[in-house]
Amino acid sequence: MVKYWVKGTAILYILWLLLSGILKPKFLIVGFVTSLIITFICLPSLWIEGRDGKTKYCLLDVSFFKLAKYWIWLFIEIAKSSISVAKIVVSPKMKMNPQLIEFDCWYKNPIATSVLINSIILTPGTVTVEVTDERHFLVHALTDEAALGLMDGTMQRKIAELFGE
Repeated sequence: MVKYWVKGTAILYILWLLLSGILKPKFLIVGFVTSLIITFICLPSLWIEGRDGKTKYCLLDVSFFKLAKYWIWLFIEIAKSSISVAKIVVSPKMKMNPQLIEFDCWYKNPIATSVLINSIILTPGTVTVEVTDERHFLVHALTDEAALGLMDGTMQRKIAELFGE
C-alpha cells in the first residue's frame, strides 16, 4: 500500500511541476503536500476487483517504461491506421470491406480489458461494438487490413505483456 502511495504522490507531483512550472520553495512544498493528500484520499478508489472476486488490482501497478513503450507502439498504429483510412476516403475506388469480427480475450485483470477496448476505439477504422462477459469482443472493422490487425493478436499480446498476463 505504501508503494502505491509513494508512486501516486510522485506521479501527481511530477505532473504538478510540469503544469505549474513554478520552482520557488514555497510552491514546491505546497505542491508536494497537496500531492500527498490527494493520493491519500484517492488511493482506495484506484483498486479494482479481479474476475475471480478475490484478487484486487491497482491502477498504479503498471511499469511506467512498459506503459510508455505501449503508448509509443499504439501511437504508431494510430498514425498508420489514420493514413490507411485517409487513403480509402480519398481514393475513387473505396477499398472498404466493412465487417464484424469476434474474438476472445482471457485477461484476469479488468484494467487490461479496459485498455484493450479503448485501444481499439482509438485506432481509426475499428470500433468496439460489444463486449460480453468482459471476454468476448465484437469489433467493427472498416477494411480487411484493420480486421487482420486485430485478428493477429498483436495488440492483445502487447496488453498482456503490459499487465503481466
